[in-house]
Amino acid sequence: MAHDMTAPPERIAAFCDGATGGNLAGVVIGDTLPDPADMQRIAAEIGYSETAFAAPHGAAWRVRYFAPVREVAFCGHATIALGAALARRFGDGVYALQLNDSAIFVEGRRDGTGISAALTSPPTRSGPVAAGVLKDALALFALTAADLAVAPAPAIANAGNDHLILVLTDRATLAAMAYDLAAGAAFMKAHDFTTISLLVAQTPRLFHSRNAFASGGVSEDPATGAAAAALGGYLRDVGWPHGGVIDIVQGEDMGARSLLRVKIGDTPGESVRVSGTARVL
Repeated sequence: MAHDMTAPPERIAAFCDGATGGNLAGVVIGDTLPDPADMQRIAAEIGYSETAFAAPHGAAWRVRYFAPVREVAFCGHATIALGAALARRFGDGVYALQLNDSAIFVEGRRDGTGISAALTSPPTRSGPVAAGVLKDALALFALTAADLAVAPAPAIANAGNDHLILVLTDRATLAAMAYDLAAGAAFMKAHDFTTISLLVAQTPRLFHSRNAFASGGVSEDPATGAAAAALGGYLRDVGWPHGGVIDIVQGEDMGARSLLRVKIGDTPGESVRVSGTARVL
């Protein structure tokens, strides 16, 4: 197949709510990956929370993700955007992706003028949060222990990256989320958190989410597939009554309402499937 390295970066919104919302990602597809310094520069110029770079790699695609200020191991919404871009260029199908630390799949399907995509995440794992780390996280967002739901308890969840999971009791508290970007970046760097997910469980299968991404130089993401995958794995680990699937509404308080669906299997640690729709800008 032919790949046009001269094509400009594509700009695609992932996890849209119909014709609106979603999280913007850059996608660059070519014969080879640019040098890391060039990928970092391009990602900064595009300015979205992440840009995915992809090039053929045997029967798969070699993929790297860059935020405006650093490389990240895995990005869900940029993977959905990449799946949409691959479907547009090469047809509907399942595409194997080789990341820095894992191998995953993304499926892209065209439906008239719309595109849907689904990723199969890296393996998942989760564990508790140290008391001191939790105390500092709550202070960062001006929260107290009384703002936290009894279950699911705070946790560190991973589906390619570490995410701090904080489930709150009150939707209004979630809507008021605010923090200092520099302090958040320092805290997340110190503990290697890619994002901090603040959530409210409206029902066992419907969550509202806000996702702090200071580690990538962005205050908040309107849709975060990697964090959604990590949450799905964590809910499985603690026996949450997810019924095999959860829906996440994210970005609503930013004016960019986004919809993510997470399908969760029964086997601890296995990949989960995160899906949504995409639109090309």
